[in-house]
Amino acid sequence: MGTNNRRILIYSHDTFGLGHLRRCRVIAHALVEEYKHLSVLILSGSPIIGSFDYRARVDFVRIPGVIKLRNGKYTSLNLHIDIEHMLAMRASIIKHTADVFDPDIMIVDKEPLGLRGEVHETLTMLKERGTRLVLGLRDVLDEPRLLKPEWKRKNVLPALRDLYDEIWVYGLPQICDPIGEIGLPRDVRRKVTFTGYLPRSVPAGVPPSALGVAVDEPYLLVTTGGGGDGETLIDWVLSAYESDMAPPWNALLVLGPFMQPEVQARFHERVSRLPRVAAIVFDTHLENLMARAAGVVAMGGYNTFCEILSFDKRALIVPRQVPRREQLIRATRATDLGLISMLIDDGRRDPHTMATALRRLPQQRPPSAVVIPGLLDGFVNVNRLVKLLLGERERAVAVARAGGAG
Repeated sequence: MGTNNRRILIYSHDTFGLGHLRRCRVIAHALVEEYKHLSVLILSGSPIIGSFDYRARVDFVRIPGVIKLRNGKYTSLNLHIDIEHMLAMRASIIKHTADVFDPDIMIVDKEPLGLRGEVHETLTMLKERGTRLVLGLRDVLDEPRLLKPEWKRKNVLPALRDLYDEIWVYGLPQICDPIGEIGLPRDVRRKVTFTGYLPRSVPAGVPPSALGVAVDEPYLLVTTGGGGDGETLIDWVLSAYESDMAPPWNALLVLGPFMQPEVQARFHERVSRLPRVAAIVFDTHLENLMARAAGVVAMGGYNTFCEILSFDKRALIVPRQVPRREQLIRATRATDLGLISMLIDDGRRDPHTMATALRRLPQQRPPSAVVIPGLLDGFVNVNRLVKLLLGERERAVAVARAGGAG
């Protein structure tokens, strides 16, 4: 494969939410901006992957969606198909796409073997071809005591040892080492590189799409990510604005595309009675809203945390604690470092407690007041690592061709 035709395949299992897709998309955009002869294809199960826009030389294949039930089992998102048939279909689409696309590098997001092992065959096929295989991990996965048995049950170690060339952690060890406490062998640990967090920016030429919503600046941006589990945060913030201790800023609520329609309707009805509060369901360019906000209230997922750091926003994080403690771990470490403030959901959700926390926000120091070297160097390092891997791949192809010619 010549230098004018380099390809990267990014896989994201995406059962629910926006986090994995948004991370993969921003990585793809950074790569094509850096390398003018590179194409990136994203494989995802996200039902709203087509709602986002993509730069030239970035495209996607949507595999049939699945959703995780409360009992931990999976079911089809839209199709009336047995889950085993669905998983077989997904695995087949993934393998066939990888076979035809023939990438130089494949980056797998978070799940080393994919959903229920669906990328294992694809990884094995590409490994035999000399494709460089990378596992990309967010800064926090889960508590080590929970992650260790989960990875053992999924039989992840052989893939980390024998298939993957590198493991990239999109964070810094002084905030969290997601796999540092689960006892991985030394030969696997040697594959790990911490890149720093992935910085965000306002896309050029994109109009502020929520300007039609009547909320005057300065405003507080309240975001729940996908919104599927954001009901309690929105309810708590609204109760603060409904109380006799109304916070100092106006508020713009982004409910999230996965919030149940009847729940959205109830919130819109409450918002209609509050002159200083506005609500929208979804904005594909959340960066615009974040950049203009005076402060942020969020649950503290990975992407939102990167945006808070990138746009240097005073933030109050109310972390989700189930089914994973990922957000709580991240928020606790960031609070200890002085990057954000945190409010724990005690189940009672007293309106005055939230109002007090919001009234303190204007006096809070912004994240830039804390100096952490390399904090937002994620794309500098990802681009550097990709350059090295593409060079390795080119040399390997040249050697194979020379052997064939002999």
